Amino acid sequence: MAERDAAAKGGGDGDDAIRVCGMQFAYDVQDPLFFDFNLELPAGSRCLLVGANGSGKTTLLKILAGKHMVGGKNVVQVLNRSAFHDTKLVCSGDLAYLGGSWSKTVGSAGEVPLQGDFSAEHMIFGVEGIDPARREKLIELLDIDLQWRMHKVSDGQRRRVQICMGLLHPFKVLLLDEVTVDLDVVARMDLLEFFKEECEQRGATIVYATHIFDGLETWATHLAYVHDGELKRSAETKEIEELKTSANLLSVVEDWLRSETKDENKKKKKPAQNTSQSPFGMSSRHMAYYR
Repeated sequence: MAERDAAAKGGGDGDDAIRVCGMQFAYDVQDPLFFDFNLELPAGSRCLLVGANGSGKTTLLKILAGKHMVGGKNVVQVLNRSAFHDTKLVCSGDLAYLGGSWSKTVGSAGEVPLQGDFSAEHMIFGVEGIDPARREKLIELLDIDLQWRMHKVSDGQRRRVQICMGLLHPFKVLLLDEVTVDLDVVARMDLLEFFKEECEQRGATIVYATHIFDGLETWATHLAYVHDGELKRSAETKEIEELKTSANLLSVVEDWLRSETKDENKKKKKPAQNTSQSPFGMSSRHMAYYR
């Protein structure tokens, strides 16, 4: 593996849509999942977030979405604003997050489930302050029947309604966590084309975590590879050497993941080595997190 990049191009000159500087994060009293994590993405980029299950992708997206607090207001910034502390980011629709749960955050109502006995029309037209033309475009794009009853439709149909509701506001930064997994190939490719237009025409920025790489070789402008909370790769796709010799993104990511697995297995076979420990049994690296 090539050594880790601290950040994608952007230079910290204020043009970055996303900037993470020296981030540390742990759940409760567990060892830090992220330790001195850095990432920068320029406005207008379409970044694929890749990594194995449990590598930290979902947690990273939730941190960027302001759902988890990290120390310091300037550690995690979206659109030059604190992702957690600036609540207007989400309320304004500038920052949007679509995850895997069957719910949608709707204003003061909080998390609204998408599996009740109501119609797709009731859900979609219940979102206020929407451009009717954008709404109609999304309904057509996602091939939604407004008469669908949400407790009777398939997972793929329910996902279409969820995505439609999440995209009604013209976002500036969109965070996607495996939301296309339930879509058929036509719906998925049409949606990816819509995302590309949003970035190219409006300068929106998208971070998309997925394990489905079909058709993404030319879609993504940037790629961020996370392993065990560490950013192993962060670069423009055109600068990644492996993609210059392989037109198949899946095989490149597969090689990275298999390489990491082999390295981990080798470490497990080695005898335990003495490390600097605190009186509480934590390594010096983790003690630094709690200071």
